[in-house]
Formats: sequence, C-alpha cells, structure tokens
Amino acid sequence: MKIKSKYLFFLIFSLLFAFKTIAQSKTIKGFDIKGKEITFLFNVNDYPNIKNNVEKIDDVFVSGEFNNWALDQWPMTQVNDSIYQLKKDLSIFTSDFGWEFKFIVNSKHWAEPTSDVENSVTAVDYNGYSLMVYNLKFYSAFATDYGNVSFKLKGYKDAKKVILSGTFNRWDETGFVMKPTDDGWMVTLQLNPDIYEYKFIIDANWIEDPQNPSKKVNEFNGYNSVIDVQKNVTFKLCDFEDANTVILSGDFNNWSENDYVMTKTENCWTYTKRLSGGKHHYKFIVDGKWFTDPHNSVKEYDGEGNINSVCMVK
Repeated sequence: MKIKSKYLFFLIFSLLFAFKTIAQSKTIKGFDIKGKEITFLFNVNDYPNIKNNVEKIDDVFVSGEFNNWALDQWPMTQVNDSIYQLKKDLSIFTSDFGWEFKFIVNSKHWAEPTSDVENSVTAVDYNGYSLMVYNLKFYSAFATDYGNVSFKLKGYKDAKKVILSGTFNRWDETGFVMKPTDDGWMVTLQLNPDIYEYKFIIDANWIEDPQNPSKKVNEFNGYNSVIDVQKNVTFKLCDFEDANTVILSGDFNNWSENDYVMTKTENCWTYTKRLSGGKHHYKFIVDGKWFTDPHNSVKEYDGEGNINSVCMVK
C-alpha cells in the first residue's frame, strides 16, 4: 500500500525522527469493528513517541488511504485523558482490500506502531520502496460469528492450521484462521456484496474449495474458488396508484418486460431482488410505458442513448 507522494517527505522526516524500537502488545490494533461500524481508537499510552515527545495534545486525526493521507480531515473525539475515538460507517470503505492508516497528533506528529503489532505493515513510498516505518491496517471484511457468509471445508481433521485467504483480504496468509468443527473447518465473515476469489491454506498448502464448482483460472495456471456475495435490494415506486401492472426491469434480468411483477402495498409498488455488488441500471414499466425512478436522482445513459436509473449496491 502506498503513501501519497505529496506527504511523503514530511512523513519520512517525522517518522524517522520519532521512531523508536518499542515492544507493543499484539492486542493493540487501533480500531474495533462491530456490526456495520468501525471505531478508530487512539490511546496515547500505546505510542511512547507521542507520550514522551509531545508536550500538549490539541487534537488527534485519523489519516490513511481512505482520505488521501490528509493531515486534518478526520478529527477524533477525546474520551478521557488518554483515549480518542472516531466512528465511521463501514459502507464508506468500498475497496475489496485493506486500508492502511496512522494517527497524527496536532497535524504533524505521526503515532508510530512497531512491526510486532498484529496489524502493522511496512510503509512504502510511491515507488514501492520500504520506508522502515509502519502503518496500521484493517480490512473492510472481518471475521465474526454474526457475519453474512460462512466458509466451510470438510475433512482435513488432522490439519494443524487452516486459513481462509482471498481477494477480500488481499490474499493475506494469516488473518482468517478457521475453527475446527465436527466435520471439518469453518470461519464466518462479514462481506460487502461483491464477487470474491478465495482459497484455503491447509498447513501452508493452498487448495481451492472442493465443495464449490465455481472457479476461475489464476496467474499460476491453477484455480481460485469464486463466491458471489449478494444483498437484498427493495425497489419501490410510490406513484401510479391507479396503475394495473408495474414491472421492474433492468440489466439484472436482461431488461425483461414481464419477469418481475411488482406488488402493490398501500400507496407503493415494491419488488425485492438479490443483487451482486456494483452498479445496476433499471426502469419501471407502468401499464406498458417505461419510466425512470422519479425518486432517484442518479441516472446514466446506456450504450444505446437511453437514460436509466442507477442502483449502487455495496
């Protein structure tokens, strides 16, 4: 992951000046994810380079790839003398991969984790060269018993460790450790709607999912398993109360004029459809006449000059 070049020289100078080889607990992660919300957490006691060298903390900001390493855009709220926090909705982190970030104090002092922090990664410059400093990292995908996708591997009862790795965590080989079950291994993730590739790592040996027939050739002339994580989306048209029939049509059903008959509920017409992540074009057909969604201002031309409403699933 790269640090933007406009802040590169400032970042190198600040971090090399403040850098010390300090052992930190692997429980220090700098964030906590619950449900659909991420809380960034800064504890000054976890960063001696800040505690020992900054006389007065006026403010703390979160700076990372998600805000172009801005110095003063994401202010944190002070909880007590030592702890600051910032809550954000996970939906704004639209990447399939991870995000690197740091905490910056008074818009100029970078809080420096060390390599033995569980989620720290070596920072690189714009050309990919190591800076000998570290960033924190989190993934928009995370393991939780209340997640929406369970990955299961049958058998391999004698394996010592089984890891799930895929495009949802940039093929990290350590992050998602699977738990043994009665008939194999399992881990449950919270994933945004999208199409993901993945594999299992069994005691350092990579295999595709033997229970999943959906596969894609990878760059090693092997195969990755593929999963399409979808989300229920309810389309609603709260007009045309006197219409006889309303049809939902879009790129998700080949622009069919009769497949998705909408249901009238009180003053609206509705239809719920499971959709993959990304952009979808659609229209309503009211008694044979085509209409864009009057309550959706987002519209685009298609390749044939037609204007369609746009539904973004993420």
